[in-house]
Amino acid sequence: MIQTSLELREKKTLRWTTKSLPPIKEDEILIKTVSGAISVGAELPQYNETDSTDHPPSYPKETGYESYGEVMAKGEAVKGFTIGDRVVAFYGHKDYGIVKENKAIFVPKEVDYRDALLVILSCDAAKGVLKLKPEENDRVLVTGSGTMGLLTVYFLKEYMKVRHIDMVEPCSTRGELARKLGAETVIENQSDCPVDFYDYGLECSGFNDAFKTVQKALKPEGEMCILSDGNKETFHLQPDFYRKELKIVGSSDGWDYHQHSKWYFEQMKDKDAGLGRLFEKTIKFKELPKCFEELDSGKVSPIKVLVTYF
Repeated sequence: MIQTSLELREKKTLRWTTKSLPPIKEDEILIKTVSGAISVGAELPQYNETDSTDHPPSYPKETGYESYGEVMAKGEAVKGFTIGDRVVAFYGHKDYGIVKENKAIFVPKEVDYRDALLVILSCDAAKGVLKLKPEENDRVLVTGSGTMGLLTVYFLKEYMKVRHIDMVEPCSTRGELARKLGAETVIENQSDCPVDFYDYGLECSGFNDAFKTVQKALKPEGEMCILSDGNKETFHLQPDFYRKELKIVGSSDGWDYHQHSKWYFEQMKDKDAGLGRLFEKTIKFKELPKCFEELDSGKVSPIKVLVTYF
């Protein structure tokens, strides 16, 4: 089996590579990729060397991480999957992948592949929310309606049942999607954000101005979680942080991808959650290098890019 994958060799330089895949081990499965995604907020800074958490960068780098596909073969010890099952796994922009059984997430056939791809980042968003544990009557502010911000709003509304969720987002089109997913009010101008008003805040934008806004907006002894990657700008604590004795936590990766997927896939089966709308652009696998160029130049600026294979 020959695997084709996309590597970042240096700044803004992507190259296709091919290699023969080894025989699968007893606890592994072979996956034929059906679709994948570009996570713009995470991948673009690596592509153009603006990721502040990756200095100096080292090359070559693998690209991508969310993949949805079909199980083509399995090792003798694999019990949880059969040939033909659909799964989500973490192996990026590759047409075939080999992963450990416990690293793959089973996807029910009723779940659309676009919704399935979002299970990973949904779990990442859920972990941050669960660290704060807001209750139904708490007021929660989310900054930034990229993928993480929108999935955070959805989890707050559908799982935590929070009634009052506001979003800070200057882009009106993204704000409309935030409303559909559960945000009560979308604040386009940060200066219009209420002061000393919210019990909890979740920073999903990656920008220091938004982080500053959350600190102003929280009540005394309020709590916030940083869900953004920290790869755009350096965050600074403001006088509000000390004056109001705020609490802050960080969150990275998901709390339990397999457990979270049980709830998430039931949500996706029962109704149209509208999460597929996060994929504002669709490309074919071989169009990945061109798409990265367009993202970098600003020619296109989708929330998330869907990549189709075969």
